[in-house]
Amino acid sequence: MNMIEDQTALHSELPVGCGRYKQIKVSVDPVIASAFKDSCAAANVSMAAILSQFMADFSKTATSRKPLPDFSTRRRRRMAIQAIVKQLEQIKDCEEQYQSRIPENLQGSMVYERADEFISTLDDAIDLMSQV
Repeated sequence: MNMIEDQTALHSELPVGCGRYKQIKVSVDPVIASAFKDSCAAANVSMAAILSQFMADFSKTATSRKPLPDFSTRRRRRMAIQAIVKQLEQIKDCEEQYQSRIPENLQGSMVYERADEFISTLDDAIDLMSQV
């Protein structure tokens, strides 16, 4: 029995209000919960230790994320819009290249029409965003 199990075993009979639970509910699906319990038992690791490690790893991931960009000034918002417009123009160029590679016998097909609609929609979006 490892250290976490020893500490949990001492307090396992305390009511829920005392800060300890009598059981760990991993999933509402009994098959998943049972598989998790069996995997922990086979690896000779407590479920609490696995869940604690998962939460520690998740916390590191959550805190390591980049902060959201600052759009507090008009200049920063305009620069962000310009960056989006450039990306939309790149996507439009790629779609135009795709459309130009469609064989002649398929140029009246649904695929060609969808590409054409997408290009015109991107043109409209670029125009609207450029006017802001």
